[in-house]
Amino acid sequence: MKRKPILVAFAVLVCAACSHPPGRPGPHSEVIAPNEVLSFNLLYSQNCAGCHGHGGGGGAAISLSDPVFLAIADDAAIRGVAAHGVPGTSMPAFAQSAGGTLTDKQIDAIVSGIRSWAKPDLLRGENLPPYTAPAPGDPHHGAEVFGTYCSACHGPDGRGGNKAGSIVNGSYLALTSDQNLRILVIAGLPDQGMPDWRNKVPGRPMSPSEISDVVAWLAAQRPRFPGQPFPNPSESSVSKLIP
Repeated sequence: MKRKPILVAFAVLVCAACSHPPGRPGPHSEVIAPNEVLSFNLLYSQNCAGCHGHGGGGGAAISLSDPVFLAIADDAAIRGVAAHGVPGTSMPAFAQSAGGTLTDKQIDAIVSGIRSWAKPDLLRGENLPPYTAPAPGDPHHGAEVFGTYCSACHGPDGRGGNKAGSIVNGSYLALTSDQNLRILVIAGLPDQGMPDWRNKVPGRPMSPSEISDVVAWLAAQRPRFPGQPFPNPSESSVSKLIP
C-alpha cells in the first residue's frame, strides 16, 4: 500500500515528460525569420552600431543620437541614408530595393528608433542651419571662414594643430561626403571637444552661408584620384610600362 503514492507521483512525472518530449520545441521558441525582425535594438546592433556606436554614441561615423544632428535631419533624410547609403563612402545601402538586406518595415523601425533619441527641448528657439546646403558654397570665401572658425584647433592650413588633427587629410576626405562634412561642421563632436556651429567662436555662430562655404573649401581639398599618388593615372610608373 505504501507504493501507491510513489506510483502516482511517477505517473505524473511521465505524463509531464510526454508533453515535452526530447527534441520538441517548447512554447514561445519559434525562430523569427530575419526579414520579420522589427526590434530596433536588434536591428541597430546588427547593422549600425559597428560604425555609429552603441546607443548612437558615435564611433567611426557620426553620432546618431547627437541632439543637433537629430534637430536638423528629418525622418526622410535619415531614411534616405539608411536605405540607399552614401555612394563613394563606407556607408552602405541597407534597403533590399537598393541591394541591401532589410525590408522597408525594418528601415522604418531603425528610423523610428533613431528618432526616439531626439531631445528637441535642448535646441528649442535656436536658429538651426538647414540640413542640406541651399546653394553651392564659395570655396574661396570658405578659406577665410576656416581661418576664423576652425584654424585655432585644426591649424591655419587644416593639417592639424595643438587641439585637433588634420581635417584635409586626403584619405579622410576621400571616404567622407560633402553632406557628412556639413553635419560635422554644424553638430561638431562634443565628446571630442569639437563645438557645434554656435560655439566655434564665442558669440559668433556660423551663418548658413559660412557653413556652406567652409564645406566647399574642405571639399576642394579632396584628391581627384583617392589613393593614387600621381596627379593622373597616365603618370604612374605602372602605366608607363604598358605599351
